[in-house]
Amino acid sequence: MINELLLKQIAILAAIAGGALGFLSLIPFINIFSITILVICLAPVVLVYMKRENLIGIFDMREGAILGGVIGFVSFVAASVVYTPINLILGFIPLGALQSHFFFKYFFNSFGSFIVLLLLVFFVALLSALMNAFAGLATSYVYELLTGLKKESNESVDFEIK
Repeated sequence: MINELLLKQIAILAAIAGGALGFLSLIPFINIFSITILVICLAPVVLVYMKRENLIGIFDMREGAILGGVIGFVSFVAASVVYTPINLILGFIPLGALQSHFFFKYFFNSFGSFIVLLLLVFFVALLSALMNAFAGLATSYVYELLTGLKKESNESVDFEIK
């Protein structure tokens, strides 16, 4: 069983990081870098931070992939929750040339458009989870190579849905 407290801590850290990157995505020239960090390599940042602060013990590659997937999904959903309403509000302010950048107001014309927006966020969050799962796997592999510490093989990570 994976520790539920650890999952809660990782979800909170990922949501905070995702919210911060979602807010940074509103800045026109920084948005490409923040989205790249959000989708591709946020899991190593969170895992290294948790390892540095001794919030996480030894984790193997399977746990690294699972935790990376959780980090990727939660952080992208949090970034979307922060980015979309602010972008919608800014879309109604006449900003001249920058107004074409804020296009989310078109997603709120009807209920069907809102459903399409939710599906878009969900499937891109799944893509972010996949990319961050690989990044978490690579982080745990590099950690095992650098420290030489491996988790005992008799411990397993099994999820039980209640």
